[in-house]
Amino acid sequence: MKGLVIVTARQLAQSKEASVLVAEFFQASEGNWRSERRYYTLPDGETKEMISLITIRFLAQGCEELQKLAQLHQLSDLESLTCGAYVSWNSTDSVSGKKQSIGSTIFGALGNTLYRDRGFATPKPVKADYYFINDQTMCLRTEYNGSVFEEELKLVGSNYRTRQTIISRAGEQQMIGQYLETRIA
Repeated sequence: MKGLVIVTARQLAQSKEASVLVAEFFQASEGNWRSERRYYTLPDGETKEMISLITIRFLAQGCEELQKLAQLHQLSDLESLTCGAYVSWNSTDSVSGKKQSIGSTIFGALGNTLYRDRGFATPKPVKADYYFINDQTMCLRTEYNGSVFEEELKLVGSNYRTRQTIISRAGEQQMIGQYLETRIA
């Protein structure tokens, strides 16, 4: 029984550390960004290039958006999400100029889990496990509909972010996305 208390205390300390890191990461990411994206379809190597204008807003614990997200995920305590981010985007094919996607999503953190109101390829709520390699680099792993999404987001100073996403299905890599994001405001 005593060992169980030590493990619980360690998990609580790690959870608190993660909540501080994710809050600092979301706060540092707040603002407007121009994202240059390149997607590689595997194994044929077909590429698609896009430009996205992204807005990120930090969400503090207890705010209305996080309470709604907690309710969507049926969390018993609607104020349990320690922080989050509201992210909106407007994407255009950089070759044709054709609009590709306009939307938004909400992230909320609890322990080492990020709750989202929707996934990359689904309008349904999803959860991702996350961890930090260092205080500037967050890694996410999300699984749904038979696919796995592994993502690394890295702050490079205060005006740049890099991202890389690998999408797999049935153990086979299907797509790689690489992004350079530049702060515009």
